Order: sequence, then C-alpha cells, then structure tokens
Amino acid sequence: MNEETGKQPLRQVRITAMRQTVYRDLMQRFENPIQHTCDITVGQVFVSVDGKRPDGLCESAWGSMRPFVEALARGEGNFYDGWMQNPHSAMISCNDGFRPVSFYLEAL
Repeated sequence: MNEETGKQPLRQVRITAMRQTVYRDLMQRFENPIQHTCDITVGQVFVSVDGKRPDGLCESAWGSMRPFVEALARGEGNFYDGWMQNPHSAMISCNDGFRPVSFYLEAL
C-alpha cells in the first residue's frame, strides 16, 4: 500500500498481439481504399503501466481493451464468472471489423 495515497499500487498489464484475421471479402465489399492500416504485428508485446495506453498501441485497440486493462491493473479479474483459465487475464479483439487483432491481456 502506498503510504501517501493509502491506495494499492497498480499492476502492470502485458498486452500481447496473438492473432490477426483479415476479411478481404468484406474489405472489397464495404471498405474505401485506404493508405495506412494497422501497424500491429502478431507477437508484439506492450506493457501498460498505471493502467495507461502503452506507446505504439493504436487508439482503436486501446478503446476495446481499456476497461479490462484498467480492471486488471487494479487487481480485479475473473471476468464473466470464469471465462478465462487465468482469472487475471482476458482475450480482447480490437474493433476493426475488416482486420481485427486478438490481444491477450495479463496482469503481471
């Protein structure tokens, strides 16, 4: 416990890009051509400190995972009554409907 604030220190949360799926048929049908897409690569690891978005992690992905990262940083877990084998983890996908990336989040 932090003597100055009376609060427990926040845990770091490791964020690992596990898989990316690309739906080319949906891209052809619905997406306007764009120059720049996702920079995340499978296997890439980020670490959230104090529940904050790590440098280099896109805003869209962060928007999807932020509540889970913040909860894990506070020491919470066991989302959805036992969804994950490790209760201090979560598997979250970004909200890109054309090329979603799945991220494994785990409290350190």
